[in-house]
Order: sequence, then structure tokens, then C-alpha cells
Amino acid sequence: MAAEPAEAAAVGTSDGEEKQWKWRIRKRVWDLMEAEGIARDPRPVHHRIPNFDGAASAADKLAKLEVFEKARCVKVDPDSPLKQVRFLTLIGGKKLLTPQPRLETGFLSLLESQFVPTEYLPEACSSVGASKYGKPIGLDEKIKVDLIVIGSVAVDPKTGARLGKGEGFAELEHGMLHYMGAIDDSTVVVTTVHDTQLVDDIPVEKLLVHDVPVDIICTPTQVIFTNTAIPKAQGIYWEKLSPEKLGQIPILRELKRQIEEETGKTLSCGPSEKLPPTAERGKR
Repeated sequence: MAAEPAEAAAVGTSDGEEKQWKWRIRKRVWDLMEAEGIARDPRPVHHRIPNFDGAASAADKLAKLEVFEKARCVKVDPDSPLKQVRFLTLIGGKKLLTPQPRLETGFLSLLESQFVPTEYLPEACSSVGASKYGKPIGLDEKIKVDLIVIGSVAVDPKTGARLGKGEGFAELEHGMLHYMGAIDDSTVVVTTVHDTQLVDDIPVEKLLVHDVPVDIICTPTQVIFTNTAIPKAQGIYWEKLSPEKLGQIPILRELKRQIEEETGKTLSCGPSEKLPPTAERGKR
């Protein structure tokens, strides 16, 4: 049974053994990509959604999917390997939604190609450009998202189980979009990865309620339909959201305040956590 909007919505992480297996898989994938020369700038790829050799080819395969061709509004993560996806979304005349960096200044930027001069489209696909040329939207925006394109560190092609870089932003964004009514359980989630990021040791039974599975995987060499049976999150799970994570994201704090004022009830928070490290900046 789905949680009510005031009680549902996305994510956080908790300390303990359940996190350690995820970090073992992430480190293995990051190390492999660096060792085999698959990783591309920004480097090192550790603690990032890794950019990879062939990212543009994977994006081109995604753009040929029927679900992409029919989509009018596509939410694409701001990660480096998805820049070509963002570009193809805009030149295809679709609305592009991309999260504002680390959700520190808001929620999403909405871009439409008719409002961006053609020569500036590549710039508009960057994080800085999206904020420059996009319209900021909040949780009260009435919008329908037809497709979600999400970055991954590792993904299981047999189950659709996915690992991100460990900060939980993709899960939070998914939960907030569900809370807004912009997506539902039928909204397709696609990821692009290198073939070396395909793994077979993500234990589905250990995934958390907010972990986002993927329906389709595009690599430089293949398209995989996972037929995932993993349930998608129904909103924001406040009881999983640590005070530290909540402290990072102003829009979530404001939403929590609004819901508590409207309901007269205090929303529970998750346990305290040590936030994962972020990628090294300025190193190539």
C-alpha cells in the first residue's frame, strides 16, 4: 500500500553493515575503470557517477529508444556521462529537467530549446549552463515527466538493481517527483553505463525502500531491458532521511516544515549518519 504524500517521499542512508557491501562494489568498479583506461574526465572517477569511454555512443542508443522518441519531458541527471543525453533531449525539441547542483539552491532547472540560442545549446547542457538558461522550478510546479535518465556506478542487467555514488540525491529527486505527482510507478527509468559497470552481485534483498531500480540500460554496445520486478519508491521516506542529509538540502527542509504545518504532526527523521565523501575537485 502506497504511503500518503505527507508521510512518503525519499531517502537518506544509515550507518552499518548494509552500506559496506555497496561501497565494496562501487570501489571495485571505480578501480577497474581507472585501471583499464575506460575512465574519462573528470578524474579520478571515484565518488562520482563515472564518465566513460563511449558515453556518447550509449547516449545515441538511448535516443533511439521508442520511450525517448515519444517523451515530451525528460529528467536527466547532471552527471558528466549524461551530457550527450541532455544535448539530444534539447535538440530533439523536448523539455529537459535537470537537478540544480546538489539541490543546494533549489530543485530542478527546466530548459526548452526554443529559449536557448542554438550556439549555446552545448553550454546549456552543463550544470552551470542549465542554471543560466533554465527556469528554476519548485515542488509546487505542475509538470509531467515522461522519462527519467539516471546516472549509475553499477547496475545489474538481470534485475535492474542500481548503485549510485552513495549520496542519495537521485533517490531524493525521484521521491520528490513522485510527491509532486510528476511521475508514477509506470515512469520508465533508463541509465547509461559502460559494459564494465554491469555487475551480477547486487543483492536485491538488501536494497532499501528508496533505492531506484532501472528499466533499461544503454551501454556503448547494447541495450538491455531489465524487466525489473523491484518496486519503485512511492515518495519521500522521512524516517530514512538523516538530519545531516536534511541539513544539506534547503528545499527538503522547507517541504518538511510545510507538511508539518499543514498536518499539525512532526515528521520523524532517520538516524544520524556520517555523510559519504564527495569527489575530489579540480583534479584531472
